[in-house]
Amino acid sequence: MGWIFIVSLVVALGLVYRPLGDHMHRVYTTPRHSRVERGLYRLLGVEPDGEQRWGAYARSLLAFSVLSVLFVYGMQRLQDKLWLSLGMAPVPDHVAWNTAVSFVTNTNWQAYSGESTMGHLTQMAALAVQNFVSAAVGLGVAVALVRGFARRGSDTIGNFWVDLVRGTLRILLPIAFVGALVLVAGGVVQNLAGPQEITGLAGGTQHLTGGPVAGQEAIKVLGTNGGGFYNANSAHPFENATSWTNWFEIFLILLIPICLTRTFGRMVGQVRQGYAILAVMSVLALTSMTLVNVFELQGGATVPQAAGAAMEGKEVRFGVADSATFAAATTLTSTGAVNSFHDSYTPFGGMMTLVNMMLGEVAPGGAGAGLYGMLILAVITVFVAGLMVGRTPEYLGKKIGAREIKLASLYFLVTPVLVLTGTAVAMGNQAGLAAMLNDGPHGFSEILYAFTSASNNNGSAFGGVTVNTPWYDVALGLCMALGRFLPIIFVLALAGSLARQTPVPESAGTLPTHRPQFVGLVAGVTVVLVALTFLPALALGPIAEGLF
Repeated sequence: MGWIFIVSLVVALGLVYRPLGDHMHRVYTTPRHSRVERGLYRLLGVEPDGEQRWGAYARSLLAFSVLSVLFVYGMQRLQDKLWLSLGMAPVPDHVAWNTAVSFVTNTNWQAYSGESTMGHLTQMAALAVQNFVSAAVGLGVAVALVRGFARRGSDTIGNFWVDLVRGTLRILLPIAFVGALVLVAGGVVQNLAGPQEITGLAGGTQHLTGGPVAGQEAIKVLGTNGGGFYNANSAHPFENATSWTNWFEIFLILLIPICLTRTFGRMVGQVRQGYAILAVMSVLALTSMTLVNVFELQGGATVPQAAGAAMEGKEVRFGVADSATFAAATTLTSTGAVNSFHDSYTPFGGMMTLVNMMLGEVAPGGAGAGLYGMLILAVITVFVAGLMVGRTPEYLGKKIGAREIKLASLYFLVTPVLVLTGTAVAMGNQAGLAAMLNDGPHGFSEILYAFTSASNNNGSAFGGVTVNTPWYDVALGLCMALGRFLPIIFVLALAGSLARQTPVPESAGTLPTHRPQFVGLVAGVTVVLVALTFLPALALGPIAEGLF
């Protein structure tokens, strides 16, 4: 049944691949603006038909993000004075900082329990809004990079405000609306009930907390966001009611990142290039899903072997296989939603969730972030291949020179520096060590996972670490901010550099980038780079735990 679950996901994604991919292509290429969009542009004081150079695009993005952080922070600190606060006290300053940065960076890491910390207005107007717009920011950056490959001798890469508005109104909102209706039909709660207002469930009277869960659940998984209304996240029956809603949430997690490769192929005028990038993502994703399932179903640890199954930390409604598939999907993307505790996985099963994030979350990755991360890896691959044959590397007709490869290298180096430095500092000071609930390799894995999740803007938690402390809130918040915006700046700079180039004609020495050998080469380079960077840390954590 676990394999049928995966195969049905592949089939469903295949059915929507072309329609949604073509729709996103039209969204980002049509010159027409709707009346609602024009009204928003007037409100923002934006000229929608004026395009921006990469520097202006980056400044607009950063300004919007800074203002968003301040807005979300302010709503949390003042929520006791706001409507629909449910009597919640102001969120502590370090938690408010961490949460504001988390949701604005599309990480949605939560160091608190949403149902007992924030009122409905804060959840909806601050956090849920960022679930939409932070995902739209990622989509815009990816499209800007694709424009860099597609354009010839241009100084501009698009308009940030147009990309933001269109991504939100034309892509994320419509699909989230339909997704919310499907989840409501499956039993996910959508109301404005306060504490102890829902009764008569399961044939008796239960005093539970309702909330606007279905809408938030739809956008959290669609926009590849974490951030559950309940602390149990997608293991909670109010967020993920049945086995088929579990399937549907995974479908939404993978939907936009997968279909965006079709958009890429259409925008560069070579659909087969989109298929090649999709093939790389698929190879890595299916390999990961297979390995996580194998490690969990075999239960290769002492306690699971004694019990006959690795069910600790897993929801009985989903079982081992479907929980493992969800874990792979949520860490292969930047979702962060979980329907089981990764801390309770077998050593090698837990290691795979770490490796998925360490790949850069490119298989298929987050909304937009996965595509531009994979294109950066493609640039690095053609550079390596060019060195092998002694030719100037080219990708989609654009030369990969010193400036381009420096920007690509800096992009790749940001996350490892943040992950390894953060983990080292946490292991070397008392504030970091005091939060550990386990010692030995497993305790180290918990710390490594926290910084890997934050720096890659994933947002899922391994568990076993008390991260709701001033030290961790500040440290992880910095990792989320730097891990989001530094790579985006390098991507936009690369887009500007590529857009200015005039494409060079293909020759006998040009590396074909749509064939199986290129697919294998990109996948191999991705794995090798990650292994060279993170293998020592993995050896100290999950590998040591699994072997000894």
